[in-house]
Amino acid sequence: MTGILRVIEPGLFTTIQDLGRPNAIASGVSPGGAMDRFAHKAANLLVGNEPGAATLECTLRGPHLVAEQDCLVAIAGADLGPRVNGDPVETWTALELRAGDALTFGTRREGARAYVAIGGGVAGDRWLGSLSTNLVATRGGMRGRPLRADDVIAAAAEPVRAVAQRRLAPHLRPDYAEHELHVIAGPHFKRLDKVGATALFGSTFAVSHEADRMGYRLDGPALDAPGDEVLSFGLVAGAIQLPAGGPIMLMADHQTAGGYPVVAAVVSASLPIAAQLAPGDELRFAEVSLAAAAELRHARDAALASLRG
Repeated sequence: MTGILRVIEPGLFTTIQDLGRPNAIASGVSPGGAMDRFAHKAANLLVGNEPGAATLECTLRGPHLVAEQDCLVAIAGADLGPRVNGDPVETWTALELRAGDALTFGTRREGARAYVAIGGGVAGDRWLGSLSTNLVATRGGMRGRPLRADDVIAAAAEPVRAVAQRRLAPHLRPDYAEHELHVIAGPHFKRLDKVGATALFGSTFAVSHEADRMGYRLDGPALDAPGDEVLSFGLVAGAIQLPAGGPIMLMADHQTAGGYPVVAAVVSASLPIAAQLAPGDELRFAEVSLAAAAELRHARDAALASLRG
């Protein structure tokens, strides 16, 4: 495969991600995949890829990349101050790079994770049907690890014809500055007493420093869900567990099963917002009905559909 981008500096934590391994959950393998699936899909669609193609997920501080040949790229998700040859460029927009152009990132302005797509999709090691990097198993992506200096990013396929400067309209993008996450009640919500239920939906929480791709421990009011021991059961991204040390919101690399009470779950339309939270960020939970959650998801899907064709 021909190199498209060379890594000069890898950034803080940059990995190859696609939509993960949902078919491997039954075998106890974390689903993984892009944390902000909306931004990941949008970046792919902007350069003419299918939404499930692999991208680079850049966390908090982006990499320094140099184009090995002419290519089309798009950056979506967090605004980490992208620049081409030192000049600021737009996010959520397809950008044409010429051989030798440098794509760098500066000051983080909003969000925590940016996604860099290239025409043809990012190539990587496939494991259990996915190119996503699994750091625990050291499989997938770039030999199961974050990017390093001198790595070469190749395209997985021949890029299709796409147009530079194509963009996703601002009103169709997630509002990463709005930290209210919509949730539905979980299977153990009724274990909360009145005080706990009021605190869950009426208080402000903060992402602690114990936060990674597996989940975020949340600082805030104490929540207690007493009752009989819970048998282990299947888990999903967005589930809000209540272990003894305080609530944890599960994210993309979550364990496949667990035995802590789950009092709520973040709806799919709010997971992109959750994915962009960083330690210290505050958030609130707002309960919605299943019907309202479906409407919110439909709106996200419609925004992505506007990029097709």
